[in-house]
Order: sequence, then C-alpha cells, then structure tokens
Amino acid sequence: MLVITVGIIAIALYLAAFALRVLQLRGRPGAAPTTTSSIGLVALLAHAVVSAQQTFSQGAVDFSLLPVSVAIFWVINVIVVVSSFRKPLHNLFLLLFPATALILALSLGINDRGHFVLHPSPALSVHILLSLLAYSLMTIAALQALLLAYQNRQLHQHRPTGAVLALPPLQTMETLLFEVIAVGFALLTLALATGFVFVDNFVAQHVAHKTVFSLIAWLLYGTLLVGHFRLGWRGKVAIAWTLGGFSALMLAYWGTKFVLEVILARGP
Repeated sequence: MLVITVGIIAIALYLAAFALRVLQLRGRPGAAPTTTSSIGLVALLAHAVVSAQQTFSQGAVDFSLLPVSVAIFWVINVIVVVSSFRKPLHNLFLLLFPATALILALSLGINDRGHFVLHPSPALSVHILLSLLAYSLMTIAALQALLLAYQNRQLHQHRPTGAVLALPPLQTMETLLFEVIAVGFALLTLALATGFVFVDNFVAQHVAHKTVFSLIAWLLYGTLLVGHFRLGWRGKVAIAWTLGGFSALMLAYWGTKFVLEVILARGP
C-alpha cells in the first residue's frame, strides 16, 4: 500500500512539473524553470522509493521488464533534472515526465515482479550498472535528437512557435547532443566489455540477441561520432544516426525483454 501511495505522489509531481513547463512555454505568468526542476527533484525522491521496493528484495534484484524500466527512467530523470540546473534541458521534461508517469502507473497496476530475479555478483553488478547508465544517456540523446529535429524543421519552414523560440540555439542543442552521446558511447563500450568478461553463457542466459543489437548500436554511435568529429556530420544526418542507434538499443533491451516475458511467457 505504501508503494502505491508513494507512486501516486511521484506521478502527480511529474505531471505537475510537465503542466508547469507547458504554461511557461505558452508565455503565461508562472514560476521560473528552476521551480520545475525542483518539483522534479521531489518527484525523484518518491520515484526512488518505488523503484527500490520493486527492484530489490532480500539481497535479490528483480530484472523483470517493468521494475527495470522504472529504474532506468529514474536514472534518466536524475541526469536530466540535476543537469537542468546548469544546462538548458528543461524542454526534455515535456517528453520525459509524461512517459515516466505512464511507466510508473503501469508498474503499480501490473504485477510484473518475480520473472527474472537474480543474485548478481559484484562484477556482474558493475556490468548492469554500466548498462543502465549507458541506456539512460542514450535515451536522453534520443529525446534531445527529437527536439532538435522539431526545432530544425520549424526554423527551416520559417514558422517558429513559442516552444521553438524557448529552445537554445541549434548549435547549443547539437553540442549538448554530442556531449551526451560521447559519454554514453564510452559507458556502452565499458558495458559491452564487462559483459563479455563476466557473462558466462550468452545463449543459456538469453542475452545473445541483446548482445547483437547492442553491438549494432555501438557501431552506429561510433560511426556517428567519427563522422561528426572527422567529417562534420550534423543536422539531419546526426539526428538519423542517433535515432538509429537508439532503435537498436531499444531492440536490445526492451524488445528482448518483451519477447521473453510477454510473448514467450504466454506459450503457444
């Protein structure tokens, strides 16, 4: 009951921060953007309680689809909300907070616990942490790319709206995008390396497909970074490669988990 109550509080706070940001973009009198970030911080505290209760129990970790999704969204929110006090990331709230509220609602309403409970070793825990951080940063990069695509389209059509005018300049947006991708790529590289070292049997543990799609994502992101710093790739090309890499990561994790826990679990 406590988890449900705290989860509802988190959902309400995320939606309140989202609504406040919408009002700010529409030019209505309201609190400063830092107030939205502060509400997000309080939501993160409630979110952390829900995630901890759903994921950890008596030394075991539940890696089922919804509990881990809740944890990943918490990590993403921590990075974005904390960074928003120093960088212009407030408009990512428009995409991130409603999605987080939805994931929390699903996790509270669907009993998805206990499918994949593990007692990970310290070494495997490092691999899992690196993977979560890499997925989180690449999710932020994908959200940033979507905003960049919208901004680029509106400016080229000479009809910028209030939301576009509130965004930082294109060059700043692209700089932020590649900063996030570079750090995420480094973490993804470490996650893959530790996975090859610490995971014993890829087939038996149902991670072969996940590894293949993760390697495809790694190649896409690596090519994008080389293309950007050596060939000057930017704009639509950078957006396309970013979203392509994220699509591969989506298939690597959420796609694999969905097949194992939803489709195959139901049987013929």
